[in-house]
Amino acid sequence: MAAEQRQPDYANGKICYIIIPAEDPAASADFYRRCFGWNIRQRSGGEVSFDDAVGQVSGMWMTGLKPNKDSDMRIYIMVDDIAKTVDEIKGNGGTIIKDFDLNAREVIADFADPVGNVFGLYQERALSGK
Repeated sequence: MAAEQRQPDYANGKICYIIIPAEDPAASADFYRRCFGWNIRQRSGGEVSFDDAVGQVSGMWMTGLKPNKDSDMRIYIMVDDIAKTVDEIKGNGGTIIKDFDLNAREVIADFADPVGNVFGLYQERALSGK
């Protein structure tokens, strides 16, 4: 699933950093590494951080925050095979909240990670064969 990493694009207005609530940052990092191929690293202060699979968005997991599960705002993670990713999420302790439909106008699904943070999945229609 992981694409080749490259230098991030630096531009005004780019979304660049996400803080994800976690009870156990190392366990949360492992979930995202397994499901999405994120590059996991440790910052100089010991915080567990990530770069997405293409090196464009970074972030970290933080304890002491409530899981992002009640917000109507949704961050979508692009995937090349939504069915395979849904299986990975289920197999690694996540929950599918809204399943995908390959015939829908938008090929999306919503999931909760093991802590309860809700994100979306997005697959390009060209990849779904429709």
